[in-house]
Amino acid sequence: MTSTFDNRDHSTGRAARRPEDLRAAALMDEDLAGIDEDLDHGFDGDQYDRSDRAALRRVAGLSTELQDVTEVEYRQLRLERVVLVGVWTDGTAEEAETSLAELAALAETAGSQVLDGVIQRRDVPDAGTYIGSGKAKELRDIVAAVGADTVVCDGELTPGQLIHLEDVVKVKVVDRTALILDIFAQHAKSREGKAQVSLAQMQYMLPRLRGWGQSLSRQMGGGGSGSSGGGMATRGPGETKIETDRRRIRVKMARLRREIADMKKGRDTKRQERRRHQVPSVAIAGYTNAGKSSLLNRLTGAGVLVENALFATLDPTVRRATTPGGRVYTIADTVGFVRHLPHHLVEAFRSTMEEVADADLILHVVDGSHPEPESQLAAVRQVINDVEAQHVPEIVVVNKADAADPLVLQRLLRREPRAIVVSARTGQGIDELLKLVEDELPRPSIEVEALVPYTRGDLVSRVHAEGEITGTEHTAEGTLLRAKVAADLAAELGRYAVAVAPCPRVRTTCA
Repeated sequence: MTSTFDNRDHSTGRAARRPEDLRAAALMDEDLAGIDEDLDHGFDGDQYDRSDRAALRRVAGLSTELQDVTEVEYRQLRLERVVLVGVWTDGTAEEAETSLAELAALAETAGSQVLDGVIQRRDVPDAGTYIGSGKAKELRDIVAAVGADTVVCDGELTPGQLIHLEDVVKVKVVDRTALILDIFAQHAKSREGKAQVSLAQMQYMLPRLRGWGQSLSRQMGGGGSGSSGGGMATRGPGETKIETDRRRIRVKMARLRREIADMKKGRDTKRQERRRHQVPSVAIAGYTNAGKSSLLNRLTGAGVLVENALFATLDPTVRRATTPGGRVYTIADTVGFVRHLPHHLVEAFRSTMEEVADADLILHVVDGSHPEPESQLAAVRQVINDVEAQHVPEIVVVNKADAADPLVLQRLLRREPRAIVVSARTGQGIDELLKLVEDELPRPSIEVEALVPYTRGDLVSRVHAEGEITGTEHTAEGTLLRAKVAADLAAELGRYAVAVAPCPRVRTTCA
C-alpha cells in the first residue's frame, strides 16, 4: 500500500502531520495536464457466550508475512506491516471472516504484509472509535506485539472515527475505501482512468481535511488601516489555509469532471456508430479477479493483461467478435466490482460503466472456486442497479470450473436458471457459451428478399455482417438474398426487393 498516509510520532503519541492533508497537498501540487439464505429457515447464526461475543476474535490464515526476503523484489513496493480489523454486525461468523479475508487480499494487492486480523462483534460500529474504546486499546496492544505500522479497517470510517482510533492505536489507520482507492491509483494506466481515480480520491478526502498550526491562521486578512501588514486588498477576515485547500480541491474536481465528460464523448460516438450499423454489444461484468479478462481473451484472443490480482483491469477494452453462425458483435471487458465498492468510485467510473448499461447482453462472470459466490453475485448486481443496467439481459458465467467444488457449482446452477459453467483457462464450456450468446443477442426483425446486383457487393457484405441470412442463391442478374435485417438496411435493400408472387421460379424476379 503506497504511503498515502503519514505515521505518528510514537515517542509522543501525537500526530506529526495529518495524512489527509499530506495527500491533499500532493494532489494540489499535481500537474493535471499530465493526467493523460439462513434467517428464512429460522437459523440465527452461531451462538456465543456474552464474553465471547464481545471479545476480539482472531481470524486465522490471513498472514502474508514473507518467508523469503527476496520476495520483496517481486512486489516492487515498500511493504507496510498491517493488522486488519472488522466489525461483524450481521450474518454468520463465516461471512465475517470471508469479508476480512477479502480485505487481506486487497491489502496484499496494495503491497502490504498482513500480520494479523481480528473481528469485533457489535450491533453497530462504535461512533467514536469504530470498535469501541476498550477494544481499541486491545488492538493497540496487538499492533505493538506484532510490530505493525498500519491498521486497516473493513469498512468506511467517518473522519471522527479515523482520528479517534489513530489517537488510541498510535499508528496510521486506513479504511476499506482508502485502500481500494490506493489500488486503483496504482493500476490506472490510461489518461481517463487516472482522471477518474483522482476525482474519486478528492471526493473522499475533501470532508477529511483537517488543519493544524499555520493551517488554522487567516490568509490575506486581519490588517487594519494603520497596520504595516499586507497592504491593499489584504485587509478583512480572509480565509484559513484549510479553506483555501478545500477551495482549490473543488476547482480541480470541477476541472477533472470536465475532462472526463470530454473523454466520454469519444466513447459515446463509438457506441452510436455501432448502433447505427446495428452491431450488437456484449459486456463482461463481475467481481474483481473472477476471470473476466481471461474470458475475453478466450473468446476473442484479445491479449488483454491477465493477472491474479484484484482490480488488474481498470480501463474498458472493447473487441470485435463473431458468433459461430457468423454474426458480428462487440464484447467489452469492464472494471471489476467488489463488496462495498466506494460510492466515490461508482460515481467517478460511471462513464466507463456505461458500457454495461448500454450493452445488449451482460455476461456476469462469477468465481466458481470462491467459498461464497452468491455474495459476489449480490454485490455485482447492486452495482449494476446503481448504474441503471438492471434491464439488460444477463447470463451468469460460472468461471474457474476446473478449480471449483462440484457441490458449489450444483448449488449455483439450481439457484441461477440462466447460468453456464466454464473454465477460461482450459476452455471447458466455451463453445456452449458462444452458442448461448448467439441465441441471446437481439435479432433483426424485418424479413427481406432482394436480388442484389453483383456491382453492390457492399450491400451483400453488410447483410452478412449485420443481418441474419436465411437463404442465398447466385443468379445471372445478381445475388438473391433472403434475410432478416434492421430497418435502415431494409430501406437500402428496398430498391432491389423481389416481388413475392407465384411464378414458375420463385427465386428470381417474375416478369
